[in-house]
Amino acid sequence: MKPIWIVDDDQSIRFVLEKALLREDLPTRSFTNPRDVLAALATGGENDGPQVLVSDIRMPGGSGLELCAKVKEKHPGLPVIIMTAFSDLDSAVSAFQGGAFEYLPKPFDLPKAVELIRRAVEESQREEVAEERMTEAPEMLGQAPAMQDVFRAIGRLSQSMVTVMITGESGSGKELVARALHKHSPRGGGPFVAINTAAIPKDLLESELFGHERGAFTGAQTMRRGRFEQAEGGTLFLDEIGDMPFELQTRLLRVLSDGSFYRVGGHSAVKSNVRVIAATHQDLEQRVKDGGFREDLFHRLNVIRLRLPALRERREDVPMLTRHFLQISAKQLGVEPKRIGEAALARLGEFAFPGNVRQLENVCHWLTVMAPAQAIEAKDLPPEVLAQHAPAMTALPPSAAALPAAASTAPVENTPTPALPTAREGHAETMPLAAVSLPMAASAAASGSNAPQAGWEQDLELQAIGLLQQGREDVWDVLTRRFESRLILAALGQTRGRRIEAAQKLGIGRNTITRKIQELGLE
Repeated sequence: MKPIWIVDDDQSIRFVLEKALLREDLPTRSFTNPRDVLAALATGGENDGPQVLVSDIRMPGGSGLELCAKVKEKHPGLPVIIMTAFSDLDSAVSAFQGGAFEYLPKPFDLPKAVELIRRAVEESQREEVAEERMTEAPEMLGQAPAMQDVFRAIGRLSQSMVTVMITGESGSGKELVARALHKHSPRGGGPFVAINTAAIPKDLLESELFGHERGAFTGAQTMRRGRFEQAEGGTLFLDEIGDMPFELQTRLLRVLSDGSFYRVGGHSAVKSNVRVIAATHQDLEQRVKDGGFREDLFHRLNVIRLRLPALRERREDVPMLTRHFLQISAKQLGVEPKRIGEAALARLGEFAFPGNVRQLENVCHWLTVMAPAQAIEAKDLPPEVLAQHAPAMTALPPSAAALPAAASTAPVENTPTPALPTAREGHAETMPLAAVSLPMAASAAASGSNAPQAGWEQDLELQAIGLLQQGREDVWDVLTRRFESRLILAALGQTRGRRIEAAQKLGIGRNTITRKIQELGLE
């Protein structure tokens, strides 16, 4: 990981931050003035820059705000944290609209400062992964007629600023379509900001979307820009819009209608120049009938509808996608890409893939780690793939697979798929079976048998059936709490109670694991 650059003429501030970040295994590099920072950026390569820049606002030889503006010209995605005395905060806010990731008022609480920097590091890493995927890998792959219709629709919409609604099952690639629409539009040079409205607690979502003013609520020590402001001049992708709380739908409708909004606790309207792309796996027409979604907001978002096919509707794309994901997995792990035989590809083509493309990607990660030889045979496939014999459905003919492209108004047909209980993270609406089959696969490999084995997944299904037969209406919450508790306790056991390390191993944020520990009563 690249270092965190600290810029401050106060040696004690630099020393304290360096030591605190070192304890968190975060490398640092310190500077006393902006001139040295700009010189280091000019002489270093692309990989020699900072992961996060933490700068004081007032220093001899230059301002932190001026430094940020110059750095942002060459590194627009770099998170910049501005340290400022309370007396400077108002001027910093007014002069620094659209620039800073966050403000750190002096004197600051050290644990909170480290937590803020950690959050900026996570944001930076997410942006790096997204940029790498957009620049190095093809945006989307597919030769099936249904996917060709999607590609043609993206082309027709490339020069339009119209609002788009993307529908499709979880894991089918809705965010990839949104990124492609953004990249090929006149706003392609602006930011692309994504938010999963189902993954953020209801009481935090309003602040995440619209930002908040200092003092708006307990703990709001600084002004914070929301996703609408972060996406200024670009595209805001609202994933799982069907799960947005009803009261927030009213605020979103006002932004789409008036082009302005108020931060939480704010009194001045903020103008918004943002293209909105929404996505959902739900039948929004039914949600409107049930009273869970505003009809006027539905019509405002549903200007152009683009439906993504499920992977089982484009089985001819499975071989191409499999080889692509095996290449990506090998690159991420630093190993030689594995080859997959025709028999194994045929078996994958028969699998229903309830988790769609995301599940196929996870299967390829699993194969890169677990397949015993460089050439993957059918017997090397994960247990859940081998457990399915003949496919329950046949491949759709081209005429039936062809989907409406740009301006379809037909209701979305959502096929229910089994979903395991999962932490509500933005990147995992449902957890594909391949992502959680390592223990079973390891035992199968150890025994030399490739037959599917009964494991915890079957136990989970039996528990769910038992609770459902009892007439319980909280089955999801009950099993989710057990699942999340076991995951967190297992990770904490491995890290001897170190939460940050446990969060890293689980692939979640530090704030998330802290919140979950409190919610689940694991203190």
